[in-house]
Amino acid sequence: MSQKLEIDIAVQRKDPFGKHSEPAYSGVVSFLRSKYTKELDGVDIAVTGIPFDTAVTHRPGTRFGPRAIRTASTQIDWDSPYNWDFDVRDKMAVVDYGDMLFDHGRLDEVPGLIEQHISGILEKAKTTLTFGGDHFITYPILKAYAAKHGPLCLLQFDAHTDTWNDEDGEDRIDHGTMFYHAVKQGLIEPAHSAQVGIRTKNDDTMGINIIDANEVHRDGPEAAAKKIKEIVGDRPVYLTFDIDGLDPAYAPGTGTPVIGGLTPYQAMTMLRQIAGINLVGMDVVEVAPAYDTAGITALAGATIAFELLSLYAYPHIDHS
Repeated sequence: MSQKLEIDIAVQRKDPFGKHSEPAYSGVVSFLRSKYTKELDGVDIAVTGIPFDTAVTHRPGTRFGPRAIRTASTQIDWDSPYNWDFDVRDKMAVVDYGDMLFDHGRLDEVPGLIEQHISGILEKAKTTLTFGGDHFITYPILKAYAAKHGPLCLLQFDAHTDTWNDEDGEDRIDHGTMFYHAVKQGLIEPAHSAQVGIRTKNDDTMGINIIDANEVHRDGPEAAAKKIKEIVGDRPVYLTFDIDGLDPAYAPGTGTPVIGGLTPYQAMTMLRQIAGINLVGMDVVEVAPAYDTAGITALAGATIAFELLSLYAYPHIDHS
């Protein structure tokens, strides 16, 4: 007897819960084959893309990141995340809300539109998982989250601190200075924030705790995770993962690669070891598929994003 096959699950499925799969090479592509919808009633996690890459200082192309991450996720949607004792899709309603639309000719409007986009989602959904786009997008996203939760602990995986001094005004659109303004505006609490995997020089840390790549390599990801948990405590955390936090051997498809970075094993170990933190929002940024090799950067981004879903869900579900 032939098995009934479904296709285009992203638009045909009714229930946002559960694991669904179809051939990786076909069908409407959503993240992990989640339901594509603009309806957010009862939704726990809304996945959304912000294909903006005009703030880059080196190679552009991250506007194609959200699409590449979604496509790569079709390789892993069939399985439950490894080393977690649950599948987030069985426990929480996860949907793909699609991408944010903006006029590429009116760049001055984009920051405000990003903030509105995320704030609008948060009126109904509990949280967002956002795909960039360049790292600037995290700045207006933080504004939306700070309006809801108050000052946040920033947990940033990155090769760069993105806190370079910028006295030209907070309206400047740059993916290397936005956390300078986030600290100045009180969006994040630097004493309870951490930047992990850093390997570029910036003398002014703005008071943020640095766990650089050398420390992770020397002491191990478990020690780094323990330190992260001590820094953030039980305060609300926004986690941003710049894919260039990984070494370019594992993530060549990014705008500003820096050698000497984290391995995927180290990154994923840290994410699993910090389970229980009060994660309120998250993003994966700077995937630029034009510079990718065999799609490995997009696959890394999709897999890390899956880990973030699990990390968010962990303290909200019963593990007995």
